[in-house]
Amino acid sequence: MTSVSIEIEVASSFPAEKVFKVFSDFDNIAPKVNPDVFKSIETIEGNGGVGTIKIFTFGDAVPFTSGKYKVDAIDTSNFSYSYSFFEGDSLMGILDSINHHIKVTPTNGGSIFKQTVVYNCKGNDKPSEDILKAEKKIYEKTYKAIEAYGAAHPDTY
Repeated sequence: MTSVSIEIEVASSFPAEKVFKVFSDFDNIAPKVNPDVFKSIETIEGNGGVGTIKIFTFGDAVPFTSGKYKVDAIDTSNFSYSYSFFEGDSLMGILDSINHHIKVTPTNGGSIFKQTVVYNCKGNDKPSEDILKAEKKIYEKTYKAIEAYGAAHPDTY
């Protein structure tokens, strides 16, 4: 089994606590700020903690319709969150799973948001460079839109 990964890293002027808090509300915010990519995100099992299973319904801007994922780990004290897609056409017929690892690191006067996405391939086929570049752009755009949403709603976050 082969794997390929991408990394998204974005500096923020906001503290790590705030960035992590806003991203903890991803299910509600992402469809509002990037509906072309995220039509909806629904919890189908669990309460949001480790083991919770959710379904992404994707928008018209991506070549997928849905993906089911499970929350693997949440560490609020270290501002980290991990989840894995294990079912749906977002696996492109060539992947066993897609693991997402998010970590927000405090810096002087702000933070750094880092997301590592690991595509675990069934065999030797792997996502094309074009797909990886497109997904990286989507993740960067979504991060910036969610950060802007949090900034526009300071009383909520």
